[in-house]
Amino acid sequence: MLGEGSLRLWHQQTDKSAPDAHLDWLQQQGFNEQQALHLKWLSKDMNEHDQYMADFMTVFQTLERWGPGCDADSLKALSKLPITPTSIIDIGCGKGFSTRLLAQHTQAQIVALDNEQSALDELGECLTAQGLDARVTLSCASMTEPPFTPESFDCIWSEAAAYIMGVEQALTQWRTFLTDSGYMVLSDLVWLTEGPNPEAVEFWKGEYPDMQKVEKRLKQIRQAGFQVIDHFTLSEQAWHDYYQPLKARVAEVKASMPTSTAIADMEQEIAIYERYLGEFGYHMFVLQKGA
Repeated sequence: MLGEGSLRLWHQQTDKSAPDAHLDWLQQQGFNEQQALHLKWLSKDMNEHDQYMADFMTVFQTLERWGPGCDADSLKALSKLPITPTSIIDIGCGKGFSTRLLAQHTQAQIVALDNEQSALDELGECLTAQGLDARVTLSCASMTEPPFTPESFDCIWSEAAAYIMGVEQALTQWRTFLTDSGYMVLSDLVWLTEGPNPEAVEFWKGEYPDMQKVEKRLKQIRQAGFQVIDHFTLSEQAWHDYYQPLKARVAEVKASMPTSTAIADMEQEIAIYERYLGEFGYHMFVLQKGA
């Protein structure tokens, strides 16, 4: 069954019905955690995984942002914190837009954690050029098992990344790394309307099966032991800053890889964004660890 031909449908169905078992199974097949997560969220096909990721990185390696976000929204979230954090971990930092902002606008000691070393290398160069490297430690590690002791940080920051391990799981596992009454800021893709277009529903069902309405996420957040300080939907600028460079890059490289599944997937996602943004969006949650 798992031999020739595309396995995308099988992987999608298995991930929907048993996501944890799917990830464990992928690792049992010899994929490390980073490869397994890439397969689970991106290629969705063991047989085509290597080529898919090569094409994916051809596009994304040159892009500055690897997910929706903008400086104004990040700074708005930071302004909602009732304390000035002194120890921050930015989980799933990518190339570190939020890391650099936090370094510029706080005096905190910051850990930038991601499992993609090339992104951390680029972040390190930017921090050094800006004179911000003294307060930032780069950590190439798994977000599912951050290599830190409990209560190490008074603020956890994570933009457009918690979905990778599952928002509920992230809330529960990351909570232990917060000091008493510490804070967590994270963004997540959510439904913003009661009746989204069926095309958008079908697309995100395959891309993000656990996508929820804001009210459901708020309920899960409280059940995980957090108080909600504030929450807001990210601006259209946050999407523009991500998708416009992505669209331009896809157009630039498409001719050299006309049969690429990765390119086709990106074009479909861009089309969904252009047609239906507003029915869905990223939402920022500013939280405090409860007793």
